[in-house]
Amino acid sequence: MKEIDPRMHTAEHLLSGTLVTMFGMGRPFTTHLEKKKSKADYRFARTLTEEEAHRVEERVNALIDADLPVSEEFLSREEAAGQFDLSRLPDAAGDRVRVVRCGDADACPCSGPHVTSTKQCGRLRLISWSHEDGALRVRFRLEEP
Repeated sequence: MKEIDPRMHTAEHLLSGTLVTMFGMGRPFTTHLEKKKSKADYRFARTLTEEEAHRVEERVNALIDADLPVSEEFLSREEAAGQFDLSRLPDAAGDRVRVVRCGDADACPCSGPHVTSTKQCGRLRLISWSHEDGALRVRFRLEEP
């Protein structure tokens, strides 16, 4: 199994949380996280404008600069279902759901590795974004912290 970069994984949480907050879209339905560059696909009716993409990048980097703590908690599946969409969580995941929190900026069920503080991510840069068949694809990379 491929190892996931904790910096990139945490940055994806911040990016997704920002897109949810700014545009009301759901979490990504697919992600491809790599150390050098990554992409995430979201159900959305259009692409982003240059100005919107710039604002997303600024907001994510402000969250990174805020040095938010990244923590985890475990909830019962029933409690987690009352707070989160668990449709991507396999039944085999069991009765306890791990929720990763990036300060107050984002929280979602997740099984991947993360940094302990957002400042460890480095600067996020949106490389490109496009829209096709009802999906917004956002490509991004991180600069060293």
